[in-house]
Amino acid sequence: MDDILRGLRVGYVMTGSFCTFSRSFEQAQALADLGAELIPIMSENAASTDTRFGTAQENIRRLEDICGRPVIATIAEAEPIGPKGLTDIMIVAPCTSNTAAKLANGITDTAASMAVKSHLRSGRPVLLAIASNDSLLGSAKNIGELFNRKNYFFVPMLQDDIERKPASLVAEFSLLPKAAAAAMRGVQLRPIIYHRT
Repeated sequence: MDDILRGLRVGYVMTGSFCTFSRSFEQAQALADLGAELIPIMSENAASTDTRFGTAQENIRRLEDICGRPVIATIAEAEPIGPKGLTDIMIVAPCTSNTAAKLANGITDTAASMAVKSHLRSGRPVLLAIASNDSLLGSAKNIGELFNRKNYFFVPMLQDDIERKPASLVAEFSLLPKAAAAAMRGVQLRPIIYHRT
């Protein structure tokens, strides 16, 4: 796994599932430690919203510290990613159901969706780390659509609380580097969905 990640140019996108930010930061650091070169990208909401999980500025600063470069947080900044061939893989971690819906329906109205669209013009892989309480309800259609799209891959997902949140799916973030290495080989890491017994 290390060899394929070393020197890999990764667009690292964070969208607004704020409760998973700490896990996402850990995996961004893991990728950097494995030798990947990360370009940090945040949706406008992720880059401007203060929550109990940290202020916007704290989150931006942490991602920039890991990646060693400024966060891209506007459509205009994200658009050149594809034309300039800046990324080998685009990772969206976390990927909210809102962002998944936009990707499934070709809507490009955030820095996050523009980064993915721009990257996809070269036919390179996109890895999604889904984090949504309605993944198996209203969002199931959009996630299912992306399952069937060329170049889309998923970090394996966990039914994180089948009693209190039976429709929730959250990526098992610890598998993100392994899923990225698999995606670069054109392979979907499996099982895609599971629950702890």
